[in-house]
Amino acid sequence: MKRIGIIGGGQLGKMMILDAKRLDYYFVILDPTKNCPAHSIADEHIVAGFEDIEAIKLLASKTDVVTYEFEHISLKALQELEEMKYHVYPTSKTLSHIQNKYDQNNWLSKHHIPVADYEKINSLEELLKAHERFGYPMILKTCTGGYDGKGNAVISQAGDEEKAYEALGAGKIPLMVEEWILFEKEVSILACRSINGEIQVFPVAENVHKNSILDETTVPANISEASNQEAFLVAKACVEAFDAYGMLCIELFVTKEGRILVNELAPRPHNSGHYTIEGCYTSQYEQHIRAILGVPLGNPGLIRPTAMKNIIGDKSGKVEWKGLEEAYQFPNVKLHIYGKETVSKGRKMGHITATADTIEEALAQVRGAYDKLSY
Repeated sequence: MKRIGIIGGGQLGKMMILDAKRLDYYFVILDPTKNCPAHSIADEHIVAGFEDIEAIKLLASKTDVVTYEFEHISLKALQELEEMKYHVYPTSKTLSHIQNKYDQNNWLSKHHIPVADYEKINSLEELLKAHERFGYPMILKTCTGGYDGKGNAVISQAGDEEKAYEALGAGKIPLMVEEWILFEKEVSILACRSINGEIQVFPVAENVHKNSILDETTVPANISEASNQEAFLVAKACVEAFDAYGMLCIELFVTKEGRILVNELAPRPHNSGHYTIEGCYTSQYEQHIRAILGVPLGNPGLIRPTAMKNIIGDKSGKVEWKGLEEAYQFPNVKLHIYGKETVSKGRKMGHITATADTIEEALAQVRGAYDKLSY
C-alpha cells in the first residue's frame, strides 16, 4: 500500500484524499488544527505547525512520498527531506522559484514567459518614484505570503503610496510594484507533469473574483482560439521552466488585445480547478496523486460545460448549515462542504458545481443552489 504525506489538512488536502482513497492509498497529514477539513478522513494526523521541521521529518518517515496543499511552508524543511533522500513533489527547487513573487517573476522573465512589468521596492523613497515607470494606478505587493488579495494594495493616485506602504508592513516584508493591467478576462489553466515525464493540460477556465477572492469559474473559457492556444503553450512552458511535478496552476490575464500574461503560479491543486471533479474525466486531485506516484495520468478533457461557485464566509461564528435540501432541488448541482467548524469573513467554506449543456444553464444551477444555502 502506498503511503502519501500531505503538508496541510485543508479542503485541497481533503479532496486529494477523497479521490485517492478509491485506490486504498494511506494518508498522513500535518496540520496545526486538530479538526481541520482532512482530519476526519486521513489515516494519521500529525498536529504541528507548517514551519516545524522535525514534525515534517516525522511525516516523511511515515510515508513513501510527501506533497503539500499550499506553498507557504518551510522551504528549508523540504530541502532537508530531499537531502535525506525522501521523495518530495513538487520539489524544493520548484517551490524556491514560486514562494517569492519577485523571484517568480524573475524566473518567468528569464524563460521568456510574459508577465506584467514589475520592480522590487526597498524603501518608501523608491515607492514614491515608482510612478515615473508605472504611472497610476499601480499595484504594491508583498513578495511572500499573499493570497486571495491579501498582501496587495492598489495605488490609484499620487499620495496613496505612504498608506499602501504602511498597510503592507512598511518595509518589514519584501515588497514589489507591478504595472496595472487593463485585462479583459482573468483565466487559469492547470497543467500536470508526472515523475515519469508525462504532461497533461486541463481546459482553460474563466474566473470572476469578488473582493479579490475567486467567486465563480466557468469552463470552457470564452476566449479566442488564439488566446486559448497561447495559454496552453504558456502552461507547458511554465511546467518546464519551474521543473514542476504534480499539479501546477497558472493564473493568467487576457488583455483586450488578446495577449496572455502570467499573473502568478501555484504548485499544487487550485481553487479554480474545483470544477474538474465533476466537469472532467479526471479531477486535478486524482491527477496530482497519479503524477507524484508515477501512475499514468488520466484524461483531463472536459465532459461538458461546467460552472463552479465558491461559498465564501461573510460573517464570523460557528457553522450550522441550512438549506442543503433546497439547494439539491437543482438536479445538476453537487455540493462540497469543507467541514470547517467556524466561519469568518472571506474564508472558503465550500463550493457548488454543476455541469449542463451550456455554461448559462450550469451557472443558473449553481447560483440557484447558492441562494438557498446559509450557515
